[in-house]
Amino acid sequence: MKTPPRLEQAINKLYLAFHSDSLNPECCKSCAVGNILNNTDIWKHLTDGHGSLKLSYVGKVNEALGKKLNGYTPFELLQIESAFLKGCGYTLPLSHKTNKLVDRNSKEVMFNGMCEAVAVLCKLDGISNVMDYSRLFEFEDNQPVNELAYTY
Repeated sequence: MKTPPRLEQAINKLYLAFHSDSLNPECCKSCAVGNILNNTDIWKHLTDGHGSLKLSYVGKVNEALGKKLNGYTPFELLQIESAFLKGCGYTLPLSHKTNKLVDRNSKEVMFNGMCEAVAVLCKLDGISNVMDYSRLFEFEDNQPVNELAYTY
């Protein structure tokens, strides 16, 4: 199955952000959606709370008009960000009053958040989660069901 361009671009941006240590769940320009939207914070006007799945008035209008940002609707963007924040260990919506700040220098925390965001990205495009390697370990009659393909 061919990967949709919006998914490929989003995963590429998250990959680059992860490896350059520029994922930051507390910054609207450096969070998952901020990175997907080229390190802009224009998406923050789509909701009243960082991590909320509730569209603001602006978000509802943009959704009703069919507006897409880098291929994603306002509600899809909120789903991606919410999953990223949950994966990083936050209680949502994000509030500095109720959340302990996560160690954003922790590669493990950022990886967990990125994995959750990628899972939602894949689900939105109706494809299997590209981060799920469990199929590689399926077996039948003590033999692998799927082969590992190497690309060099």
